[in-house]
Amino acid sequence: MATEYGSASELAEALRRAAAAHGEHEKEIGHADANWPDWYAQYMVDEQSAQ
Repeated sequence: MATEYGSASELAEALRRAAAAHGEHEKEIGHADANWPDWYAQYMVDEQSAQ
């Protein structure tokens, strides 16, 4: 699936949402997630596909 953002500010907001969600994910798993780039990428794609 292609994921697109209309501007740098939209991308920045998406990254902020992913960061907040990832913080909750790390709380749930109880440690830092070394695979955070993959987690962020999937979260952002999933978020856009839900729109």
